[in-house]
Amino acid sequence: MTRFDFNIHATDGAARTGVIRMQRGDIRTPAFMPVGTAATVKAMRPAEVRASGAEIILGNTYHLMLRPTAERIARLGGLHKFMGWERPILTDSGGFQVMSLGALSKLTEDGVTFASHLDGSKHLITPERSMEIQRLLGSDIVMAFDECTPYPATRVQAESSMLRSMRWAQRSRDGFDSGIDHASRSALFGIQQGSTFEDLRAVSAAKLIDIGFDGYAIGGLAVGEGQAAMFSVLDYAPGQLPADRPRYLMGVGKPDDIVGAVERGIDMFDCVLPTRSGRTGQAFTHAGPINLRNARFAEDEAPLDATCACPVCKTNSRAYIHHLIKSSEILGAMLMTEHNVWFYQQLMAGLRAAIAAGELTKFANDFRAQYGAR
Repeated sequence: MTRFDFNIHATDGAARTGVIRMQRGDIRTPAFMPVGTAATVKAMRPAEVRASGAEIILGNTYHLMLRPTAERIARLGGLHKFMGWERPILTDSGGFQVMSLGALSKLTEDGVTFASHLDGSKHLITPERSMEIQRLLGSDIVMAFDECTPYPATRVQAESSMLRSMRWAQRSRDGFDSGIDHASRSALFGIQQGSTFEDLRAVSAAKLIDIGFDGYAIGGLAVGEGQAAMFSVLDYAPGQLPADRPRYLMGVGKPDDIVGAVERGIDMFDCVLPTRSGRTGQAFTHAGPINLRNARFAEDEAPLDATCACPVCKTNSRAYIHHLIKSSEILGAMLMTEHNVWFYQQLMAGLRAAIAAGELTKFANDFRAQYGAR
């Protein structure tokens, strides 16, 4: 069985489409990974997530280590069995969450000590512990433990943070390799840092390549810098990483962010936006996002998106979903989330087809023109 293999089938400019092959199934790229923070893609059953076209989901190391704990999940057969998802799972390292705790966390060369947001209990995550947690979960794609550089950062701050992440990357590599049973069937991704400084990102990429990873993530973006600054980094950062390995842009994003990032050579994405928006009344459509809480939808008999092929748009009106949301009915969040996840997966399918046909520029321009038309 193939542990990890990435084949590029077609390119269009900097964009690529291909397939990642792993023991639990193939992942067509560019791919969007719905976020299953606490062993669930919120408001959706695994079969519904799979029906949308999703081939891989993301699990959250920080939340799962606290509740129900990685050790308990391991005793119960691993994360796939625990949540009923048989296909690949990527787990983040926990670094972003513990860094975001701010005053509740303390960073040292060893790792990060933090207080649980659940009960205040103290925990330490090191690169080695992060690898252990992800091994206990049974992750298919493991992320190296890194320091997520805040934005804005001075050059001195960005360099210091990046270099620490590179030291942690080596420790993550060593810790991952020590779990022989896990390393024989899973993949490890390194994370490039360097904020918005091109030369620092070049140093980071070189150090990661020297260590050697199955894939490479671009970290430290989607942290408040705005789309223009993000795209400016993506104009060069993907090209600093190996062309024959997947490139993963962490925590992105909005549909137009994804289209622009694919044009710049990104292969993998994750974001809580489609599920979080679904729970708060926002639906993504080809004409842009709409807020179903708005009174103008109270008697609107149209589907959420007339061009969408999802089950929600086939059978439910905007008026009905508006009613559910205004009534605080759970079904409203479920239907909205299902539609949004389908919307993202249909977008990825369209991007893959456009790259394969050599028509990405037209697809992207048409999408942007329609998406911003409201």
